[in-house]
Amino acid sequence: MKFKDKVVIITGATSGIGEACAAAFGHEGAKVVITGRSQVKLDNTLSKLQGAGITCHGVLADAASEEANQKMAEEAIQKYGKIDVLINNAGISMRALFQDLDLKVFKQVIDVNLWGTVYATKYCLEQITANQGSIVAISSINGYRGTPARTAYTASKFAMNGFMESLRTELLKKNVHVLLACPGFTASNIRNNALQADGKPQGASPRDEGEMMTAEEVALEIVKATYKRKREIVLTGQGKLAVFLNKWIPGIMDKVVYNEMAKEKDSPFK
Repeated sequence: MKFKDKVVIITGATSGIGEACAAAFGHEGAKVVITGRSQVKLDNTLSKLQGAGITCHGVLADAASEEANQKMAEEAIQKYGKIDVLINNAGISMRALFQDLDLKVFKQVIDVNLWGTVYATKYCLEQITANQGSIVAISSINGYRGTPARTAYTASKFAMNGFMESLRTELLKKNVHVLLACPGFTASNIRNNALQADGKPQGASPRDEGEMMTAEEVALEIVKATYKRKREIVLTGQGKLAVFLNKWIPGIMDKVVYNEMAKEKDSPFK
């Protein structure tokens, strides 16, 4: 077991990649602490994990709240005595042209995706440094390449990438592992819950989820990369290609990305 008796915190772990990571790390022997904003969903996920023989604990917490993140770290230490790994997974997406977007929605996305990562990392850092553990950020291909109608989400992921790179360099001599995990399109409910211009969830994914990498596949890659203490992983062939091409032919990629997004169901470009 790669993470036997290690204490792993996973934020936003009541569905999608977060829930899959909780199961994947738990199957590798970790004691898992998960967070979520819904007590019902939190209890459901805990029940699944416990049914699979995984030692786990849940904390009702909003990722955008500094106090909730402090509580999360304190509860993990109180329950299991330490923190070895932090998976910054909590996130929210959006889909609307910037000209139509209520700035409250932009702020909400930044608060959850960026500040949630900053708060969680801040309050877990002392323990992780002491244990020479790992800090993982679940970013996105959007951390390298902006996409139209997702300005707030892209901004949050670019900021997350920069934050992690800077933090990794700060911790270089302390043997703390910092991993930036950047999935491509993954089958999860993030697009269903993506916020529209007025802040209401769009309710249905505009893309074919069946052709995407599954959350479970992404989670296994994150477990392997954390164990091997990798610096960065970019997932899916499409994602790797997008990052590569955006570096060398950004002007052409503007047109490619525009055309790709225009094909989506109910695209704002139509």
